[in-house]
Amino acid sequence: MRIIAFRTLREFFEKQEYADSEASLRAWYHDAKTAEWESSNDLKQHYKNASIVGEGRVVFNIKGNTYRLVVAIDYEFQVIFVRFIGTHKQYDKIDIKTI
Repeated sequence: MRIIAFRTLREFFEKQEYADSEASLRAWYHDAKTAEWESSNDLKQHYKNASIVGEGRVVFNIKGNTYRLVVAIDYEFQVIFVRFIGTHKQYDKIDIKTI
């Protein structure tokens, strides 16, 4: 899968208060980059705790559920768009279907 954009993840974990997320985000990035998911069912086989929220949106729990990563996936074109990364408190303030 092609991921757009790693920069969003990097800018997040480079902030001192979120530095503990770096290893987990890099691991997720590596897994997703090498994946060839053709559907949400394929994704769920690898990430059982991922939440499929419709319209191609998926929520991943990062670092033992400390952070939430929201992505939009286009399975046909094998592209993942990073839409949001943040704490649970920050996540609660967004509309994941429109972000």
